Amino acid sequence: FLKSIASQQDGTMASEEELEVRIEEAKNEVARLKDEIKQARTKTMDKTMADVAGLKGGLKEVRKPPSVKLRRTLKGHFGKVYAMGWAGDSQSLVSASQDGKLIVWNAQTTNKLNAVPLRSSWVMTCAFEQKKGNLVACGGLDNLCSVYNLNQQPQQSKAMKELAAHDGYLSCCRFIDETRILTSSGDSSLILWDITSGEVLKTFLGHKGDVMSLAINPTDSNVFVSGSVDREAKIWDIRSGKCVQTHDGHESDINSVQFFPDGNAFGTGSDDSTCRLFDMRCYGEVNRFWNDSIMCGITSVDFSKSGRLLIAGYDDYNVIAWDTLSSGKQQAFRLNQPHENRVSCLSVNPKGDALCTGSWDALLKIWA
Repeated sequence: FLKSIASQQDGTMASEEELEVRIEEAKNEVARLKDEIKQARTKTMDKTMADVAGLKGGLKEVRKPPSVKLRRTLKGHFGKVYAMGWAGDSQSLVSASQDGKLIVWNAQTTNKLNAVPLRSSWVMTCAFEQKKGNLVACGGLDNLCSVYNLNQQPQQSKAMKELAAHDGYLSCCRFIDETRILTSSGDSSLILWDITSGEVLKTFLGHKGDVMSLAINPTDSNVFVSGSVDREAKIWDIRSGKCVQTHDGHESDINSVQFFPDGNAFGTGSDDSTCRLFDMRCYGEVNRFWNDSIMCGITSVDFSKSGRLLIAGYDDYNVIAWDTLSSGKQQAFRLNQPHENRVSCLSVNPKGDALCTGSWDALLKIWA
């Protein structure tokens, strides 16, 4: 009996060793294949974006300061502004601050349309439903996504629905429509929710670190992109519930992702001081925006309506617009002293005629 137990243990140990060897061999094979893919990509990258753009003749001059200037300043928060989002009408916007308030503004008149006191002041993200504009959502260190109906409860602090399933902080939320919302979290997952029932429709797993940002494809709402501290950006398909593409290249956390207006590419902003443009059709990086003078991380990115400009907010209080058709080293322009503290969020409105920036200096500013 003892002999049989000993032989079983020997067999188990041998099988475990064999498994470890096979895992190591598989890891080496993956590394080799990745290296082959990288070499194949390098061979095909024979031109810069500026070279390709120049083949069609001279490019139109980018509109820049002093034409682009500060038009409005939204004052009302008493704490750091952490997030903002435009409504579909391009006039209203929602902002979230660590003063514990969610404020809905008319960006043209600077009037406050609504102020919602939050249960938790540690808010990290907010979003406006785009089609009807009745719903706003927010979340943060409370691990919840709280959805508010602006029509039903103008002065009440109670959320219409509190979506609870994440085991970590809520880093980003985006409405697909009035009935569904996507959230990303520090628990390395993303969740698709049914807002009406509060149920989890799908959970998306695959990142190896906190997921910091997500963006929904403007031309196909079944596809979205996520960026994580694991330095990867992933493309997901809601229908299959699976990751369909993984883009690497960043050397530090990805803090922000945003789709290019045509839905075929996306931009990223990272703590490695670079913004990058990835194209899903060629499954790779097609441009990189940085220069030696930039030493800090990027908190947020967005594109102009045409996609010609990639606009980025930086930790050193700056906002820089990069020409996506350039070689990536030359800035199109930078805003003149936009804020007196870290630029935490920015977004171009759906019409494309205004940019809003939010900062830890408690202000939101409208540029056009």
